[in-house]
Amino acid sequence: RDPGLLVARLGFGGSIALGHGWGKLIGFGAASGQFPDPLGIGSSASLALAIFAEFFCGMALLVGFLGRISAVPLVITMAVAFFIHHGGDPFPRKEKALLYLVGFLALAATGPGRFSIDSLIAGD
Repeated sequence: RDPGLLVARLGFGGSIALGHGWGKLIGFGAASGQFPDPLGIGSSASLALAIFAEFFCGMALLVGFLGRISAVPLVITMAVAFFIHHGGDPFPRKEKALLYLVGFLALAATGPGRFSIDSLIAGD
């Protein structure tokens, strides 16, 4: 179980943080006025929340720090992406958000496993 959780954390956490969150973080200034606002809180706030979830929570999940807690903002972000932002899109366009959502739900349910910072802190 633990090697599988490690692979899932590295794959899902790493790919969301580095493949999606990092680009948003370094491009915040240019994108903040035009980022989608599916919740009606403003483009800058929506972008900031996406960066928090995708980059910071993705990195925390990658190393297994506060694993279950770190997965929750990612679950919410991917649920918003799948059900609201891409809600009316054809399935292939929103499939990636669903795959991330399922992976982050699984990690939220199971925790980060033995090969994690959480396990080191707990002394497992």
